[in-house]
Amino acid sequence: QAQLAQSGGGLVQPGESLKLSCSLSGFTLFDYAIAWFRQAPGKERERVSCISMKEGKTFDTDIAKGRFTISGDNARNTVYLQMNNLDPEDTAVYYCAASPGYCHYNEGAYELWGQGTQVTVSS
Repeated sequence: QAQLAQSGGGLVQPGESLKLSCSLSGFTLFDYAIAWFRQAPGKERERVSCISMKEGKTFDTDIAKGRFTISGDNARNTVYLQMNNLDPEDTAVYYCAASPGYCHYNEGAYELWGQGTQVTVSS
């Protein structure tokens, strides 16, 4: 059974860092693009970053540029999101999601979703 299992997240102070993990089971990272989305209270879900191991490319939105780094480990079948210099506006539930082969901007293209993990940035 194909699954995405997330780990990481938690409560940090502004300026600190967190690393989220998304572990794939039942399918291979190389065959799927993995994106990170987030949803803050009262707001729509938005894409943060995406990685396609097949293309060897990453795609960052303005949210991620300069602060967040997405990476993948084929051997561990895991994707990571390193988040640095976190701001209270980054507080949200973060989700990883899988799309066959390639990154898509439209979240409807993502077939499988992780369970979500809370990230709270507060002093």
